[in-house]
Amino acid sequence: MTTSILLLTEQALTAADARRLVGLYAPDVPAFRILVPEDTGRNLLADVLDHLSLLELKEALDAVRGHDEGDRIAAAKALDASVTELAALDASVTGSLVRGDPVAALQSALDEGPTDQIVIVTRPHAVEDTFHTDWASRARERFGLPVLHVYAGSSWLG
Repeated sequence: MTTSILLLTEQALTAADARRLVGLYAPDVPAFRILVPEDTGRNLLADVLDHLSLLELKEALDAVRGHDEGDRIAAAKALDASVTELAALDASVTGSLVRGDPVAALQSALDEGPTDQIVIVTRPHAVEDTFHTDWASRARERFGLPVLHVYAGSSWLG
C-alpha cells in the first residue's frame, strides 16, 4: 500500500528537498498531495524579526515593503517546481494553490481523502517556531496524524 503524504510548503522544493522527502520512505515512493498557499498570512513584525534573526537584511526590508499580486504568481511557480521535482523521482504527485489559513487548508485536504502523514516545509521562522505558533505546531495540535516539519534547503527538522 502506498503511503499518502499531505505536504504543505511555502516555497518551491529543490531537487535536494525532494530527494530527502522521498528518501524518508524508501524503498517505497509515497504519493504526495502538495498545498502551496497563495498568501502565507504571515505577521509583518514576525516576518521582519525572522529575517533579522537570520541576518537577512534585504529580505527584512522586502518584508516591510509588503506583498503584492506577485505572491500568487510566486506560489504558482513554487507549486509547479515542487510537483516537477517529486515527479522526477517517480512519486505520484498532485498539487493545488490554497487561499486563507494554510492549516485550515490542511483540514480541507484531509477531508478529501486518506492521509498517512503531514509534512510541512518552511524556511526557519524564529518567532513562530519559538512560541509554537508555526504551521507544524498548529497542525500537531489540531490533527491526529504525525506531522513532520522540515526546513527547506536543509536536512533540519523543526
